[in-house]
Amino acid sequence: MTATAFKPVDPNNLEALWMPFTANRQFKKKPRLLARAKGMHYYTPDGREILDGTAGLWCVNAGHGREKIVEAIAKQAGTMDYAPGFQMGHPIQFEFASRLQAMLPGDLDKVFFTNSGSESVDTALKIALAYHRAKGQGQRVRFIGRERGYHGVGFGGISVGGMVANRKQFGLQLPYVDHLPSTHLPDKNRFVRGQPEHGAELADALEKLIALHDASTIAAVIVEPLAGSTGVLVPPKGYLQRLRAICDAHGILLIFDEVITGFGRLGASFAAEKFGVTPDLMTVAKGITNAAVPMGAVFARKELYDAMMNGPENMIELFHGYTYSGHPLACAAGLATLDIYREEGLFERAAGLAPYWEDAVHSLKSRRNVVDVRNLGLVAGIELDPRKGMPTARAYDVLVDCFDAGVLVRTTGDIVALSPPLIVEKPQIDRIVDTLGQAIDRAA
Repeated sequence: MTATAFKPVDPNNLEALWMPFTANRQFKKKPRLLARAKGMHYYTPDGREILDGTAGLWCVNAGHGREKIVEAIAKQAGTMDYAPGFQMGHPIQFEFASRLQAMLPGDLDKVFFTNSGSESVDTALKIALAYHRAKGQGQRVRFIGRERGYHGVGFGGISVGGMVANRKQFGLQLPYVDHLPSTHLPDKNRFVRGQPEHGAELADALEKLIALHDASTIAAVIVEPLAGSTGVLVPPKGYLQRLRAICDAHGILLIFDEVITGFGRLGASFAAEKFGVTPDLMTVAKGITNAAVPMGAVFARKELYDAMMNGPENMIELFHGYTYSGHPLACAAGLATLDIYREEGLFERAAGLAPYWEDAVHSLKSRRNVVDVRNLGLVAGIELDPRKGMPTARAYDVLVDCFDAGVLVRTTGDIVALSPPLIVEKPQIDRIVDTLGQAIDRAA
């Protein structure tokens, strides 16, 4: 008799899966399936080639199916598939942490491994609270996020995040959270190339929140240096520098969420390097392993770590971690990924391609229903005028049209987001933009 747990199933059944961030009923009526990937392309089950204009979900920075990464994962799986990370360690996690440490800007010095960007954010928030408590300032329990911010899907992340749709279904969130205004100023910065000239003064809203809540209650401010998932909002010139100065003046930690911007997306190792502003904590994921194995990390200044290293040496200093923190396969993938980034100069390559990319995406300015284009590094957001009474519908039609034409783009609301792998070639940039432009024209 066949056990119930192993009864035959239909491999083509789409109904068993509850898909994330997806209109499930709409998708299952006309599914878009990807069966394999290599280089700059995905391939559908029937063999149709799809040019990847989004690096998966902002994450496959070195392109798909990299043999060096595949081989590293296979070798590590055959050597040791898993090792516990609590009161135990394995050599490859220390090697990977050291390699990452060598890349970090300023005095960021310590690496705490997680499994995703969402986990990285919650970890950073907890480290901030624990640090202030260790310093005798346990009353610092308040976090300041930003409107339109995206910090993953944990309760900590949605609490400090500011994307309404990600919050409204879930009721009560973390207490003691407030938000800075978004940096988006369309009336002043529409169709700006790179960093906007206007908006640095928006950082001064932090002073007002400090006056309202008192600095002694605020643990940390968390922002994305470049806000990605909300539709590519580029920081105004001087904005991040002003946030850093205000935090320093009041003893508040500054957290950069670099889950998207880390590992070359802006033409530098990290946005902190690009903008010349070093946070106290930095969250990363996505490009850390080229998305081959799920992984994230939090980078912390040595001062934060040292503040926790008190009390008896046999006592655990931070009661936090994950079963898969520093997973051997993820570390192997990460080491191979860093090798590719370095050997192929992909961060520098992204910086070199950025002007061509900028010209290409801004050529869409004249297309009908395009109300703004924003860009930095190898990222772009093309904002469309929504259909009256049907928000998101125009952008969704563009997404489907592009997919049918063999190009993968991403949408968020009525904004089309682009972020190709850093190995993209100029003719492929042309094709992404041309295909998108034609789809926009057709989306009446």
